[in-house]
Amino acid sequence: MPRIVCICLSHWPVTRLRRAGLAPERGPLAVAAEGSGGLRLVALDPEARALGLRPGEPLGRVRARIGVPLQVYPADPDADREALLRLCRWASGYAPLVAPFGSAEASDGLYIDVAGASHLRGGEANLLADLAARLDRGRIPARIALADTPGAAFALARHGGTDRIVVPPGEPAPALRELPVEALRLDPDMASGLRRLGLRRVGELDALPRGPLARRFGEILLLRLDQALGRRPEPLTPLAEAADYAALRGFLDPIGRQSDIVRTARDLMAELVPRLERDGLGACALRLALHRVDGAVRALDLGLSRPERCPERVAALVALRLDRLGAGLDAGFGFETVTLTVTVTGDMPARQTDLGAAAEGDGVGFLADALAQRLGRALLRLEPRASHLPERADRGRVWVAGEGGGSSTGVGGRIHPRLPPPSAGEGGPRSGSGEGSDGAEGGSAFTSGEPLPEAALPSPLLLRRVPSPWPDLLPPRPLVLFPRGEAALDVLSTVPEGPPRRFRWRAQIHRVAHAEGPERIAAEWWREPGQDRDYYRIECEAGHRLWLYRDGPHAPDRPAAWYVHGLFA
Repeated sequence: MPRIVCICLSHWPVTRLRRAGLAPERGPLAVAAEGSGGLRLVALDPEARALGLRPGEPLGRVRARIGVPLQVYPADPDADREALLRLCRWASGYAPLVAPFGSAEASDGLYIDVAGASHLRGGEANLLADLAARLDRGRIPARIALADTPGAAFALARHGGTDRIVVPPGEPAPALRELPVEALRLDPDMASGLRRLGLRRVGELDALPRGPLARRFGEILLLRLDQALGRRPEPLTPLAEAADYAALRGFLDPIGRQSDIVRTARDLMAELVPRLERDGLGACALRLALHRVDGAVRALDLGLSRPERCPERVAALVALRLDRLGAGLDAGFGFETVTLTVTVTGDMPARQTDLGAAAEGDGVGFLADALAQRLGRALLRLEPRASHLPERADRGRVWVAGEGGGSSTGVGGRIHPRLPPPSAGEGGPRSGSGEGSDGAEGGSAFTSGEPLPEAALPSPLLLRRVPSPWPDLLPPRPLVLFPRGEAALDVLSTVPEGPPRRFRWRAQIHRVAHAEGPERIAAEWWREPGQDRDYYRIECEAGHRLWLYRDGPHAPDRPAAWYVHGLFA
């Protein structure tokens, strides 16, 4: 039976700042981050809470309400996460299975499975006492609980009556009965809904029939309840497992220059390539760990859009990441050890390519990787939607690293010639190279020294098209598409269906020099009633190239409305 220790860190961002010497030890202190309506508080020390402040409050309102000077520091989630992982590695001295909190806990902390290891510290009570004493000496405020399940341990550590709680084996239900429903790691809206129904305690919730609860609040409510009470398993995700593909290099003279780090990353990746090739795998995500002389570790995580084994490309991505960090890398007195670990792998079987030709789609995938490292934020890509209207024809979605979508070939796809298969009566050896000539699927009955006759050349009907999600033969579209058309006023046009000659847009008069069109796009009557649109690509005398449309037909009693929908390059 597992025995889980839960360590809830009361205000971890504040603790990290003070332990790093970046904030004073006394005085009301808060950490703020950008939120809806401006900066909002995300972490408070006890002195700030004593003033009546709570996480989530707008910073401007707080400063206007309290008269005591409040020290506010910007939030740094990456630094908080790295410090928490260092604490997890330290806690692995008590037991090998250590896991940081996930998104369900919505707070900072970690779990330790001490089953089979507590006797090394003289029992569970002595283990908790030693753990609490060490955290206290390290100036890390924490609430600790020990129970059979992660859910029960978290509930008691976060909402229990004391800072240190031990539940005997096999007795989670009595200890949880009087705790609030928020202790079950529920969504705030779900917890509020339960309270509106008068369900405030875990015991009251457990006493009700399960069917109505599942229909009203979903399966997640019963899952959290069963996990806390030990009715369903909740395995922990270990902090780190042994890496199958890792390389390390140490230095007698520590390094600190960016060029040295990039060169080392390239050499380490070159060491991993033979092992990856042997297993038919490529790296989808890597971690470059830089160990400083003073013991601090700087970890750089690199996500790739498709499996990769090229050391030069990995080095280029590391260089872009270091360019973005700049002085934030903080080499100190130098890095004495550098490790490169492949954290996520993907299938990358060997494939035949043309001599000197790049692999299909590598350019798009590498561009996505480079932009992600340089910009430091999630990339968005466009995907088509089933709609004729331009503003609905596509939508943005996050480009997920490792999904293999970097091989997009653009509108219309790519065309690859294939030779026709041999006739049924042909025999003898096949010669030649290139796509479609590998024996199993066709080939050519002509020797390599003879010119191919015209009949042997691939016809358009035998060309193989790589499927593309975008429609074929799409007319030109503007580089910038407005979310909705902007009204063009005082339009002078040839009626009933001629292009515009002059119009006013954004307080300027535009005279049309050239016009192409119309391209008619029908309204989607199954969504909402509307008029057909006639689009024109026009070029003004000033050189502007715009995309205009006439909304519906022109009538004597109702002149047609015109709108500017986009800008060409």
